[in-house]
Amino acid sequence: MKDVFALHRIVDANEFSFDPAAYSRFKFGDSTAADAFGTALANGFITTHGTALLQCEQLVILPSPYTSIPTASYFLTLTFAKVLNRFLCMNDRKPAEYSKIHRYKTYSIDYGALDMQSREALIINDKYHLDKEFLGDKTLIFTDDIRITGSHELIIRNLLEGYKLDNDAYFLYYAQLHNTNIHPSIENKLNYYTVNSLQSLAAVLSMPSFRFNTRVVKYILNAPEQEFRNLISQQSTTFLQELGDLCISNNYHQMEEYRSNATYLFNHLQKMVPSWQMILKKEMQLI
Repeated sequence: MKDVFALHRIVDANEFSFDPAAYSRFKFGDSTAADAFGTALANGFITTHGTALLQCEQLVILPSPYTSIPTASYFLTLTFAKVLNRFLCMNDRKPAEYSKIHRYKTYSIDYGALDMQSREALIINDKYHLDKEFLGDKTLIFTDDIRITGSHELIIRNLLEGYKLDNDAYFLYYAQLHNTNIHPSIENKLNYYTVNSLQSLAAVLSMPSFRFNTRVVKYILNAPEQEFRNLISQQSTTFLQELGDLCISNNYHQMEEYRSNATYLFNHLQKMVPSWQMILKKEMQLI
């Protein structure tokens, strides 16, 4: 059994059954929106599949694949898992376990702007890893924020087949595109509905609920040089160190699109934090 569940259906490019402004903030690190979406997804899923879930021996939740920096949907998944586990606890069932799809490749292209063929061409050479022994014959719950073309879902289905894992599985989404006449770039319309510049992003960064994710890091590092420097000058040392460490963890400082801003960030941190003073090779340092 492989079942797809989506809380919302997108059938109109201009009308949505969820708040697109909140969705945009969610994609750029607003964990309050992530909590709201995760709670709603869990409640909807339990309402529809609760009886079947209580028959499962062991559930395992797997958020969308990532390398080192989590995606926005990871934070949605954290809240989803809490709500689901409360339901399981109330019914004397074991809590869901947690696992990860390891991803070994990252890219700078904005995936949400691509059509189906371009998406498939982009991710066809991605490499992923699952812990087959841990998953065993457990029931798997794959979570993501939105399903547009199904390309990532197909990758996971093929991954399961490659590992010879015939587990029962659910593919869960906060929203799913159901109108095939709508171009897949609708995803970018939602992503940038509210947050579409460093200025609008700054408002999210200032929220107590802000959490870094892959999209935020890439968006900041890919900003025009002067806009990037202006933003950096307004942030705390704690923020800048986390941004720098995340940049390193996904190897973004070695990618051509991000190298200049990453180098500037590292140099800026060298002047402020002693532990950063040996981070760059001399030939990479800016004067």
